[in-house]
Amino acid sequence: MTPPLYIALRFLTHRKRALLLSLSGVVFGVAIFICTQAQTQGFARYFIDSTIGSNGALVIKSRFRPRYEPLMVSARSSNGKMGRRLYFEGISNPNEIMRVSRQFSNVVSCSPVLRGTVSARAGFENATVDLYGIDPALHAQTTDILHQLIDGNFDDFRNNTSSIIIGSRLAELLQAGVGDTVQLLAPNGEYWRFTVAAIARAGIGSIDSTRVYSHARVAQALLQQPSGASMIVYKLRNPDRAPALANRFEALFQHNASSWQEREESTLQLFLTLRMSVAITVSLIILLAGFGIFNVLTMSVLAKIKEIAILRSMGYRRIDIASIFLWQGALIAAAGSLLGCLLGALMTWGVSHIPIRLRGLLYTNYFLVTWDWRHYVFATLLAILAVFIASYVPARRAAELPPVVTLRGSSV
Repeated sequence: MTPPLYIALRFLTHRKRALLLSLSGVVFGVAIFICTQAQTQGFARYFIDSTIGSNGALVIKSRFRPRYEPLMVSARSSNGKMGRRLYFEGISNPNEIMRVSRQFSNVVSCSPVLRGTVSARAGFENATVDLYGIDPALHAQTTDILHQLIDGNFDDFRNNTSSIIIGSRLAELLQAGVGDTVQLLAPNGEYWRFTVAAIARAGIGSIDSTRVYSHARVAQALLQQPSGASMIVYKLRNPDRAPALANRFEALFQHNASSWQEREESTLQLFLTLRMSVAITVSLIILLAGFGIFNVLTMSVLAKIKEIAILRSMGYRRIDIASIFLWQGALIAAAGSLLGCLLGALMTWGVSHIPIRLRGLLYTNYFLVTWDWRHYVFATLLAILAVFIASYVPARRAAELPPVVTLRGSSV
């Protein structure tokens, strides 16, 4: 007997126009799904990389002790809620904490930071800025500050304690460039003069519009802080494991520790909601393509009633007849998914070259995309599922046709 696959191919190519319409629905559905997921995840990945590169994957700050259980320290209770605590500003003995934490396998490097809010002035412009007092060598190892510089030289900052690095949007606001003077207002009302050694762009608006880096000892004197560090930022080998390490650090050091997932939870939820919304919307295109395939196969069953009856009389079983129409759906799903993945890759590449100008939450001049194999797998699985559901009912109907009655000319 002729294999069902060969018969399915003959049935499918008999109506070329219907085949092309069904195939195009799957192709464009898969392609648009891949392209939109690449875009939404691209912006999310850019934000994650930027915030980890600027603020670390994990941060330790604010020493604490339990409010009512002075002899027992617990990071979190069994139900995940934070215990009642008394918090104290600053890090106690940051050098010892860094020495111990470096022994953890997931820790690449760490850097102490003295943080404070001051007023900045350059010419006739004023701004409230977030001052970060850092150790230049340690901070360069822990963050992406070296890659974020768009003007100036990091060595000029490292070798000159009276110099600072300012964010790119802050530089625009203050109309200050490399070599210009910026004054920072100390709590006692005295202005300290600094030279701009470099300008950094993290890619996140809230950082670029407020961040100023200075040497830690200078920041300590300017802010009149007795503590040498307000927090410690960490670079991790596996940032996804930051929450578990944060819990261990809290229990070990009795300081509040927050992972980047906890710190940016609201923004991450926004990106996740956007991805899910886009995925659901685009999935409707593939669903509509499934309805088209259902109609095509149903009409094929009605048009091939006598052929089906002849096949049954020749010895083809019900399962053979059903497999003929399931094979038609499988061929459409396979060809549509393959062409859709190719078109999706092409669309993703094209979108990544479309110029845009974003200067809000993120800084970018082009659409941001992510090349992830999982987008192609999910799109293919979605197409296969939709086509299988659309093919099942017509295939079952064709298998149940009575051959003798059909040959006598009876209708379905």
